[in-house]
Amino acid sequence: MKRVLALLVLVATVSGCATIKNFFNNPKKENIQPPTPLTQITPTVTVQKLWSEHPTSGAQESGARMDPVYDDGKLYTAGVGGEVAALDGGTGRTVWKRHLGEGHGWFFHRGHNSLRWTGGPSVSGGLVIVGSVEGVVQALDAGTGEDRWHAQVSSEVIAPAAIGGGVVVVRSNDGRLYGLNASDGSRRWVYDRDSVPVLSLRGNAAPRIADGVVYAGEDDGKVVALRLTDGKTIWEQTISPGEGRTELERLQDVDGSVAVDNGVVYAAGYHGVVAALIAQSGRPLWTHKLSSYTGVAVAPTHVFVVDADSGVWGLDLRTGASDWKQSGLAYRWLGEASTMGDYVVVGDLDGYVHWLSAADGKFAARDRLSGDAIRSAPVVAGDTVYVEDVNGAIGAWRMVSK
Repeated sequence: MKRVLALLVLVATVSGCATIKNFFNNPKKENIQPPTPLTQITPTVTVQKLWSEHPTSGAQESGARMDPVYDDGKLYTAGVGGEVAALDGGTGRTVWKRHLGEGHGWFFHRGHNSLRWTGGPSVSGGLVIVGSVEGVVQALDAGTGEDRWHAQVSSEVIAPAAIGGGVVVVRSNDGRLYGLNASDGSRRWVYDRDSVPVLSLRGNAAPRIADGVVYAGEDDGKVVALRLTDGKTIWEQTISPGEGRTELERLQDVDGSVAVDNGVVYAAGYHGVVAALIAQSGRPLWTHKLSSYTGVAVAPTHVFVVDADSGVWGLDLRTGASDWKQSGLAYRWLGEASTMGDYVVVGDLDGYVHWLSAADGKFAARDRLSGDAIRSAPVVAGDTVYVEDVNGAIGAWRMVSK
């Protein structure tokens, strides 16, 4: 079984006193860099806060990025305490809410009322999928929140599942990928790696499904492509080689989001590169040396990446060349970036939401959700962006023409 150490333990090995979030700033430094103070900006776009709610307990300090997800006018969110909720995307009103473990049903009778939920939510095809520390995968009806089915995998689930083609693909923390029938949760296939690294960052990349293929980042620095129908390997490509003198220097996870767009797979590795790979073969189109644990966001002309020191980069989509870098948020432990029209949206450790110009990386707007860290990717639906902090507070903003 994979030896996964919590980031707190890893950091304590290096400095003896750092917190979990500071690990990502620079694990090689004995003195952790303080967050860059925010400076006043002149907004070039107006953002209007539509509503804010607090429907769940959020990811808290689980180390999981429990991103909310939008589908068919509703925003779905989940918390480590077992709360799963569907909100009206326009008003924030609760459409339904479940607390897994309460009432009658499989969880109650099996004594799973104390399960800790860290994976998801994911939604598609009328299903909402969440996963637990104990390896339970639970499917709910997206319209009502009622139980549909449950399944058991080999270890903790801390990444959202992928749903498509009648299959739910789940990543467990021991490196396995499971293909489950979307209709009843029965197992169709399992992908298991031959070897795993000694140490790994706390986190897993969410698998992606496109054109009948599953794409996933792995803890050994590879991106793999599997057939959705049977889990057979199509190709694998290393983007983070894991070089260095110590185990910490050899950390090589591909933990952030993998994006698939127009026949190209985009991914970023910790202590590795950002890479554009041909989806059919895995052959690299380009690579750009840059260490990231949050993944990539893809726009028509750029790939946007947050590096391990919280610098935000805009890379040319065709060549991988750097068009700009915004260093004004360095060491603010940014979450994953998302694109919103001509802007990049990202949250930081103090609950601020930042809008950057996609053309040049300059600050365009800023607002605050809360005083708590934002680790999840902002969710963009049309002209609205939804942002959630680690304690489950959610805000919705709309961009307004000046």
